[in-house]
Amino acid sequence: MSGESAADPVAYEPGMDARSTRIAALLEPPMLLAAALTIPAVAIGESHPGGALETIAHGLNWFIWVAFLVELVAMLAVVPRRLTWLKHHPLDLIVVVLTPPVLPPQLQSLRVLRLLRLLRLLRLAQLSRQVFSLRGLHYAALLATLTVVAGGALFVGFEKHNQHLNAWDGIYWAVTTMTTVGSNIYPTTTGGQIVQVAVVLVGISFVALLTGAIAQRFLAGERAPD
Repeated sequence: MSGESAADPVAYEPGMDARSTRIAALLEPPMLLAAALTIPAVAIGESHPGGALETIAHGLNWFIWVAFLVELVAMLAVVPRRLTWLKHHPLDLIVVVLTPPVLPPQLQSLRVLRLLRLLRLLRLAQLSRQVFSLRGLHYAALLATLTVVAGGALFVGFEKHNQHLNAWDGIYWAVTTMTTVGSNIYPTTTGGQIVQVAVVLVGISFVALLTGAIAQRFLAGERAPD
């Protein structure tokens, strides 16, 4: 048995050792929390509430990005083989490079990439196979389409007294809001703001789901199969 133990040392992720594995485990819970905070940060920011709420959303955006930056720097400092680790953890670098808060508004939708960090939990569950299947994507696409149509109609209904909008304006607004690209149409009523938050949440979830389905096999290579 002793010969078998010597021949089969503990297996770590590529580029890592015992020390870096322990540090990665310590960083995982706060990083999952930071990734989850992306949802309220984007939802509040895209609703343009002004005042303290918008300041909080801006601060959350910076806090989340700095958290990912600190984790990346910390891991590069402790892993024994940096290039190997980066090869198997490319999203850690991609999130830091592509989602800084200084990007122009047109590129802020890239913040949904931060949500891919949550896949490290999802991929451990049977649910992930169903969510990221073609059937799951079909249901998600149907929900997104219904949200565009219904959300746009509700928005026009709430805003008809303050803005001269037609059905196409509502659909255009819903699409640009879901993708967090933004437009020159903003809610002026409480009802319009509530609809905007709901549409943003559905949009963030759908984009993250679509990106996650594409990246699932890509991320599966970070750990060796059992």
